[in-house]
Amino acid sequence: MSGRGLMEYQNKAKQLFKKLNEQSPVRCSLEAGAYVFHYLIERGVCYLVLCEQSFSKRLAYTYLEDLQTEFNMQYGTKIQTVSRPYSFIEFDTYIQKAKKSYMDSRARRNLGHINTELQDVQRIMVQNIDDVLQRGEALSALDTKAANLSTLSQKYKKDAHYLNLKSSYAKIGAVIVIVIIILLILRYWVF
Repeated sequence: MSGRGLMEYQNKAKQLFKKLNEQSPVRCSLEAGAYVFHYLIERGVCYLVLCEQSFSKRLAYTYLEDLQTEFNMQYGTKIQTVSRPYSFIEFDTYIQKAKKSYMDSRARRNLGHINTELQDVQRIMVQNIDDVLQRGEALSALDTKAANLSTLSQKYKKDAHYLNLKSSYAKIGAVIVIVIIILLILRYWVF
């Protein structure tokens, strides 16, 4: 990017800062010609980066989050006490170091490798969740079968009670018939 082009984008960045307020989204990407402004607002501090459109949006936000984390660690308690512009100019050293690591193709490859690993972990977690859901369905079916078994056992208990009662009445009836026959025999044959 030439000096004149750089000035143009610096002016666009200044205009963007003037337009930001409390209602602005905390994370946003804005196209500006062949480039894209990505910004992140955290605890009243705006972190802004200008990238080529082909640069990974995810990587740009990872870079901004990295800056935000480091800035909060170094200056988080001093933010409210700032009285002069450029109070944190020494943070530029960290910005340049982080910028270099994010621009380095090996670092990009490493981040790509990490992203691949994260996708693998995500795939495994989705599979685990699916397995748990299937177990839940199996447990639901088992619960339904247990409820049916409980209903059937209650019915069996009632039927068994009814049969026991019927059997008791039959036994009592048989004993009464035998007693009556014995009484009749005794009465007519003994007397």
